[in-house]
This record gives sequence, structure tokens and C-alpha cells, in this order.
Amino acid sequence: MRVFLILGSSSASIAGPRHHRHSHSKPPKSSLSNLSPTGKHSPLSSRPSTLHSRPPLLSSVQWDIAGASSGGRTPLRHYADVASKLAERGKLEDFAMVVESVVVAGVEPSHFTAVLTVELVATGISRCLREGKLWTVVQVLRKVEELGISAVGLCDKSAVESLKRDCRRLAKSGELEELVEFMEVLSGFGFSIKELMKPSEVIKLCVDCRNPKMAIRYASILPHADILFCTTINEFGKKRDLKSAFMAYSESKANMNGPNMYIYRTIIDVCGLCGDFKKSRNIYQDLISQNVTPNIYVFNSLMNVNAHDLNYTFQLYKNMQNLGVPADMASYNIVLKACCLAGRVDLAQDVYREVKHLETTGVLKLDVFTYSTIVKVFADAKLWKMALRVKEDMQSAGVSPNMVTWSSLISSCANSGLVELAIQLFEEMILCGCEPNAQCCNILLHACVEARQFDRAFRLFRSWRAKEVWDDMERKNSTNSNLNADLTSQLCTTNMTNAPFHAHQINFVGDFAFKPTITTYNILMKACGTDYYHAKALMEEMRSVGLTPNHISWSILIDICGGSHDVESAVQILTTMRMAGVDPDVVAYTTAIKVCVEGKNWKLAFSLFEEMKRFEIQPNLVTYSTLLRARSTYGSLREVQQCLAIYQDMRKSRFKSNDHYLKELIAEWCEGVIQNDSQQQGEINPCKKIDIGKPRGLILEKVAEHLQKSFTESLAIDLQELTKVEARIVVLAVLRMIKENYALGESVKDDILIILEVSKVETDLVQQNFEVRDAITKLLQDELGLEVLPARPTVALHKVTDSESSNMSNTKLKGIIGRNKYSTRRPADVQRLKVTRKSLQHWLQRNR
Repeated sequence: MRVFLILGSSSASIAGPRHHRHSHSKPPKSSLSNLSPTGKHSPLSSRPSTLHSRPPLLSSVQWDIAGASSGGRTPLRHYADVASKLAERGKLEDFAMVVESVVVAGVEPSHFTAVLTVELVATGISRCLREGKLWTVVQVLRKVEELGISAVGLCDKSAVESLKRDCRRLAKSGELEELVEFMEVLSGFGFSIKELMKPSEVIKLCVDCRNPKMAIRYASILPHADILFCTTINEFGKKRDLKSAFMAYSESKANMNGPNMYIYRTIIDVCGLCGDFKKSRNIYQDLISQNVTPNIYVFNSLMNVNAHDLNYTFQLYKNMQNLGVPADMASYNIVLKACCLAGRVDLAQDVYREVKHLETTGVLKLDVFTYSTIVKVFADAKLWKMALRVKEDMQSAGVSPNMVTWSSLISSCANSGLVELAIQLFEEMILCGCEPNAQCCNILLHACVEARQFDRAFRLFRSWRAKEVWDDMERKNSTNSNLNADLTSQLCTTNMTNAPFHAHQINFVGDFAFKPTITTYNILMKACGTDYYHAKALMEEMRSVGLTPNHISWSILIDICGGSHDVESAVQILTTMRMAGVDPDVVAYTTAIKVCVEGKNWKLAFSLFEEMKRFEIQPNLVTYSTLLRARSTYGSLREVQQCLAIYQDMRKSRFKSNDHYLKELIAEWCEGVIQNDSQQQGEINPCKKIDIGKPRGLILEKVAEHLQKSFTESLAIDLQELTKVEARIVVLAVLRMIKENYALGESVKDDILIILEVSKVETDLVQQNFEVRDAITKLLQDELGLEVLPARPTVALHKVTDSESSNMSNTKLKGIIGRNKYSTRRPADVQRLKVTRKSLQHWLQRNR
């Protein structure tokens, strides 16, 4: 006998308790409440068969169970089969309805689960997930969980795999919030979230999406959430996203029951990674204000992040002791690091003595990092003897030096010019079994080059390269017993021709693999001196081993051309660089400018400077200094204007330099207007008698301002705030400009006005300005023979003080304020001198 079960608009042909065959015929419409496990209609079937008048399924189930309890056959298996079949067909809502009816009818959920065909239910769940009914599955699982049936128990391995696929789909499509919400629900059901998707993948997705809140929300549903909180903060730190890291930090604190030192330590480390040490200090202050004592790891991270500030680091060290937190070896290592960064050898020695004392008492055990740090402190200070003494202490204590230790020792000797000792240490390092890296080898090569032992540098390089080639050839010929007897002749693969290779040198290099770097070849290029072709061959060899010459390589090549006075080739290299795909940088341009200056090709040097500006390459201090010191004398107004323009550009770029040299050259150029016969006969040049004094930017700015004026303008020379020596230079500069322009056909069209300030309140300034007036008058009249007349004085209205404004009449005060509303000092008489146009013309004709 076959029973047809209909729920809503869904239909399914389900066999009775004893028959399990499917029927594909369309059943007649009826109500599930009208069906009994025996296939007979219940007494309630006499009711009208309408949707709203149908008796609920619960009535039928309760009736069937009641019948079973009074001696009838149990319907539990039948309803379990019905529910399983509905689930298998993907009718999960109907499945949930049956489960609800059975449980509410009084059946124990565990009993009903025991008779369910879980494989069919799991198949139905997988089917719905494949059809994209994710949230339908979630709602059904939530419903059965509320009814007391485990959702995890309804999912077999295939269903779990389907859940995994949906998680990956959500992640791939970037639906981050839906993914986290889905996992929260599954976690509530008891699913293992780690098995559905790797936590690291979800955290990475949150970090890539810059969503710290979602990352912490996800981490909160996993066990050991504090570890994932730290991972999240650290991942944002790696992205240099300090803002998101702090948001994750705040969210993680809200999800913790109390202070967590791991999280504090992580956010402090991230502050250091992002270069914001101030925020790390704020975290520490927050802990102290909450009466929370940081542990040793938090203190160490905080000291490490602030190691560049020696005072703050030592203050933290003292605070740690006051709070009763014992320092460990890492603490002392960080303090030593701070001393190293600050160059405080004395403090480093004190710390070293302290830890040595603690070691003798058994409190601490010095490690390789401690010794390496103190060695580096002495090495940076070029105290190579003390560094070697620490190495002896280290070996006596049974601690083997590591690569950092050996590199610092070799660097210390190399920087002190002790090449022999550096090589001896290098050999000792190899004998001790410590394999040198490329940086260590480069230090040794650089020491040879600095000591001008070029041949030795090349021999070392060949021996290291030969060891690499030897190993390669042995690997290739490991199956060939008849190895070429003249193998050593094949080892010289470089294009270098200096000093022959000797096979016994392989014993020296030891058993280590040397891979040259770009820095290696750059150092060797410096050893080529003025041999351009040798350096070019090294660049070609660099390419042959898979390295690309960088800006430094090209700059060295430019400098080599300068050493051989080949200015044209040096400048041409800039074009070659671009053709090779390397845009010249400020170092390359500066090197080329230096070559032009040394070759006295000033026009080309200044054209390269203009080219830099066109390519928007910002000159550095060396560029400006090289150009400003290009000439030993100035021969024309154009040259002076050119250098003053560069000087002003340098000041605008906020570079500071000693402008004394430039002032001397300009003073010498200015004094050229008063050369006479007696000076030509051997008298000392007046410029040599002038004491220009300390470097001041004002004088050069004044000269530049006046020399930039058009010759056709009405000339007014402002000497306010200048000393008499500086005033002399400015006046002579203007006269030199007039003289050179007159030689080009420009005539004088007006008098020259010279403005001198005389204050009414500052006595010293009064005397100084009288000295300026007398010195300028003497220069113009006595030395140059010009006619100087006093001009009508005016009032400097920009110097009115508030305290003295009351002494002035209202009319006068209003007039002053009207002309200059920003006045703050009392008025001062501005004295003027006038150099007549007629006398200027006579002077110019006389000195033509």
C-alpha cells in the first residue's frame, strides 16, 4: 500500500513503513494531517480540504503517537523516513516541519535522531548548498537546533565539504561580512571553524579589505582568540596601516576580560614597525594610569621601539626596576643597542661591566647578542682594540661569535685602515666554521680599496669567485672520473687582467659559497682608478651573472671618466643610462657636474644643473656646494647672477651652508670697479683688506636683489640693516653692474639714491648708521670721484610703537596708520644720499 504525503505546494511520494520504492506519478492534492502511517485517512479527514481549514500536522502526529501508546504500531520510524526523504529531495523546510511536529508531539529529540537516515539528510543539505540556498540551510539548521537536534549530527563529511566550498566562495567573492556571519552561525552549531577555512586566510582577507572590526569579530569565535588578535594587529602593522592596527587593538581589548600583555606588546611592536614611537609611549602611559604593571616583554618591546632615544630608554629601564620587574638578557641587549645608536661608548661600557658582574653571580648568562652588540659599539667608534678584547671575553665564556660579531670586528679594523688584521680576522672566521656572507666580503674588499690595495682586492675577489666556479664544475663533472687536469686554468672566467690566479688560493677561501652583489662590483669599479675600459668590463660581467648596474654603478663610471679628464664621455654616460633603462638620479648628475667643474667647463656644469631642474630632480647640498665653489674668481655680471640664483635656490630648499667663500668672491668682483694704476703696480687689493665677518645670508640676498633689477629702472640702493663693510659690497656690486651694462651700450638715465636708516631711539644704531654713511660717502667721493649729495630725509612709518603712539597728534597718527596699518615701532628718519647722473657718466667714460 502506498501513501502520498503533501506539504503545501511540495509533493513527494513516500512509501509506507514496509515499502521504500519511489513513485514518479503525481499524487492527488491532500493534507499531511489527513494521512496516517497505515495509509488510512484519520477521522479528521471529514473536514473540508481547504488550506485554512486543514487540521495541523501536529494533530495527526499526536493522534498517531497516542494510538501507539494505547497498543497500536509506533509511527516514529515512519515519520523519520518521511523527514529523511523530504530532506533528500531538498525540501528542507518541510523536513523541519516534520521534525517540529514530532518533537512537539512529545518524542525525545535524541530518539527521533537515532531513527533518521542521516546520510539522506546530509545529501539534501549538500544539494541545497550546491543550488545556492545557503541561508535556507542555515535557517533549517537553526530550527532543528532549537528543537534539540544537533546540526553537526545531521552533516556528514560530504556536507561539511559543501560548507567549506561555500566559505571559500564567499571569501573569493569578497563577501567578508556574510562569511564572518556564516561562520558565527556555524560556530554556534558546534562546527569546527578551523576545519572550514584556515584562520590565517580569513585574517588576511580582513587585512586586505582594511576591515579590523570584522577581523576581531571573526577571531572572537575561535579558541585562543587572543593569539589571533595579536596576529591581526601584526598583519596590519606589516601593511604599515597603523590606524587599522589601533582599531583592531581597541576592538580586541573590548573582547578581553582583562589586560592582555601579548596584545600590548604586539601593538607596541607595530608602532615601531610603522615608525610612530610616540603612540607606543601613550600605550605605556595608559597602562600606568590604570595601575597595570607591564611585564618584562612589554617593557622590552617599548625600550626597543624607543631605542633611538637614549634618555627615554634609560628612564624606562629605571621605571622597570622601580616597579619590581626584573630585567632579563634581552633588556640589557636593548639598552646596549640604545647606547650603540647614540654613540655612547662610556655608557655601553658601564652596562657591559654590570652584566658581566651579574654573570659572575649567576643571575644572568651573556649571550651572543650581548657580545655582538658591545663589539659593534666599539667597532662603530673605531675602538678596534677594545672590540678584540670583547671577542676574547666571548670566546673565554664559551660563546661562539656569529656573523654579526665577525662582521663588526672586520669592519672595525677595516675602518681603521688595518687591512692585514681585517684579513686575519676573516681567515679566523672561516676556520671557526662561520660562513661569511656577501656583506662581510664586501667590507673586506672595501678596506682594500680604501687602502688603495687595488690588486689585493681583485685577487680576493677572484679567489672567492673561483671557489664558486670550482664547486659548479665539480657538480657538473661528479660522474666524470677524467676531470681535466688543467682545471685551474678554467677558473679565471672574469675579464680582469691584473695579477694571475693561483690554485693554492682556493685553500684560503675555505668552504663557503660566495655570491657577489651589485655592491661587490661597485667596490671593484672604484678600484679601477682611471681605467674606464676595466670598469666597463666589470659592468658587463655584472650583467652576465644576472645583476643590473644601479645608479651608483653608473655614477662611479662617470667619476672614472672625470679622473681621466674626459668630460664629454662623462656627460654622455647620462644618456647611456637612460638608454639602459636607468634614469639618472641626483648622485649621477652631481658626479657629472663635479667632473665638468674640475674640467673647468662651467657652462656645461650649469647646463646640467638646469637639466636636473627640468627633469624635476631635486639637487642636494653637494650639488649646490659644487656649483657655488666652481669658480675661484668671477669675470662677469652673468657669472655672479648665475651663482647668486643657485644660492637663493639652495636657501629656498632649506639647505644650510657656509657662504663665506661666496661672499669673498663677490667682494673681490665688486672691488674690481676701483682698480687703479697703483693697484696694478703691486699694491694689495682692497678686497683683501676687508673683513667680511661671519657668514650672513642678508648680504648675499641684498646683492642678489639689486643685481636682478633692470638697468633701465630707477636705481635705489637700500643699505638698511647692513654693516659698513656689507654696505660697501652692495654699492660696489651695483656700480659693477652699471659699468658692465654701460660697456654693452646701456646709458645711465637717472640718479642713484642710497637709503640710510637713522633711528631716534637706539644710540648704538645711530652711531652705526653714521659710520655706514661716512664709509659710503668716502668710497663714492674719494675712491671713485663721484658727486654725492644729501637727499631729502623721509620718515620710516613702519617703526611706530604702541607706547609712543599717544605722543603723536591724532591727525598724524591717522596718517601713519593709513599708510601702514601694521606699524609697531616709532618713526625714524630715513637719510638718503644721491649720486648724480652727470658724475656717473663722467666716471663711466673715464673708466671705459
